[in-house]
Amino acid sequence: MTTALIGNFDLASAALWLFWIFFALLIFYIQRENMREGYPMENDDGTQAANQGPFPLPDPKTFKLPHGRGEVTFPNNDGERRDVALRQTNQANGYPFEPTGDPMKDGVGPASWAARRDVAELDAHGHPKIIPMSRSEKFFVAAGRDPRGLPVVAGDGKIVGRINDMWVDEPEQLVRYLELELEPALGNGSRLVPMTMARIHSNRVVIKSIFAEHFNDVPAHRSENQITMLEEEKISAYYAGGTLYASAARLEPQL
Repeated sequence: MTTALIGNFDLASAALWLFWIFFALLIFYIQRENMREGYPMENDDGTQAANQGPFPLPDPKTFKLPHGRGEVTFPNNDGERRDVALRQTNQANGYPFEPTGDPMKDGVGPASWAARRDVAELDAHGHPKIIPMSRSEKFFVAAGRDPRGLPVVAGDGKIVGRINDMWVDEPEQLVRYLELELEPALGNGSRLVPMTMARIHSNRVVIKSIFAEHFNDVPAHRSENQITMLEEEKISAYYAGGTLYASAARLEPQL
């Protein structure tokens, strides 16, 4: 006579229930980990929203950044603390905000930027990812048009300067920015232009999003051989904002 180890216990049913319990706990864990950034949620006016969803915030966790760049802890209540030049058009949530100043300079609306760290993005070896081509012996223009030396034409048809360099993303092996030297009548020094906002022709480089009068106010980069993540945000946002704010005519319906 033998004795059954589990008797009439339904082992298959138990395994199925254990799987569903594990799966539910996994979803709960992943959802909480997904809430480390962007929470607690806020209302349009910056106050904390009453409804934070069905899942509680995870406990703070500290992450050590690579290449000796310190530590960060999430979630935290730091948020983005900067005054924005906007006013509410209606007290109810969900209504649009209107700029109260120069939206391209103030960084609002389509010209909004995120407060990323004011340090250069590094590659896996701890070197700045984006550098001028003129300072690297590894990159050259192998095909297509080399824009260096070409005049830059703004959205109003005026020449604002000439391209004097290209900034490359070494790990990705592509051009991120064009560098242009401004005409003395428009300002001093050089400015970067996101490659995606420029169109290279055989005899010119066209930047339609902003006009000649705006180039002097393009956010400048401090270093000649690298660009910080915050500078990237502000530069790209400025050109993007010009697609709507460069002239009053662009604010009107286009059809």
